[in-house]
Amino acid sequence: MRKTILAFIAVCAMLAAHAQSPVWGPQSKVLTDSIYSEVLKANRAFNIFLPQSYEADTAKKYPILYLLHGMLDTNQGWTMRGHVKDVMDQLVASGEACEMIIVTPNAGGNIYAGQWNGYFNMPGWAYEDFFYKEFVPYIENTYRVIDDKQHRAIAGLSMGGGGATSYAQRHSDMFCAAYAMSALMSIPAGSENPSPNPDDKMAVLTKSVIEHSCVKFVEEADDARKAQLRSVQWFVDCGDDDFLLDRNIEFVQAMRKAQVPCQFRVRDGGHTWEYWHSALYTCLKFVTRCFDK
Repeated sequence: MRKTILAFIAVCAMLAAHAQSPVWGPQSKVLTDSIYSEVLKANRAFNIFLPQSYEADTAKKYPILYLLHGMLDTNQGWTMRGHVKDVMDQLVASGEACEMIIVTPNAGGNIYAGQWNGYFNMPGWAYEDFFYKEFVPYIENTYRVIDDKQHRAIAGLSMGGGGATSYAQRHSDMFCAAYAMSALMSIPAGSENPSPNPDDKMAVLTKSVIEHSCVKFVEEADDARKAQLRSVQWFVDCGDDDFLLDRNIEFVQAMRKAQVPCQFRVRDGGHTWEYWHSALYTCLKFVTRCFDK
């Protein structure tokens, strides 16, 4: 009996040691890093998802997705609440998504505590200059990225959905695909909340969204601009209970009138992380198909 117990203990010890050993091989990972911006005169953090084979196959380069967060959020949102690593690992394992690098920059924070928010250039916050002149070159020179239009996509939620759409509109030579979730496509003129303080960051952000209306950009497009828009694959995803649904419908209607193909999905849900987490599955499969074209 004693020998049986000792043998059982020995087997358990072996199994425990085996479980703690790196039998699974390389794993995907999310890293947090930062870049000092001469444009913004500040450090800007970012999260980057690196696929499973990144460290094992050091000669391989990957397509890239820039994934933008919403207002009041930071680069940690898609990692901590959107669970981008878990979603990506599942889809790669099932063959529904290709391996890619995913980067979530930081264009936010608590605006009510005086932190800047927004993806556009504003007085005191030239974020778009930072993104294109410093951030994208840094990422694509530091990590093994296939740095061409056909292997670069952009997506985002809420403020980031509007930012992703506007970036792809005005830089259509850079992105093969844009996926907008619950996007802040526009703010109707007259609905903004005027502030007696011209330096109020919320007022400045609101003004920038109005000036960069994604709907107006399409409505005012000439034939040359429409042709540029058609070079991007578009997908709009918004919940039926989302307060931004009407803005997304306006955008899709403008795209249809301009004869720019755009996929549109309205699903059950609101302006919530539950919705965006579920949308991420569709987003990653969509950009994979676009990379493959």
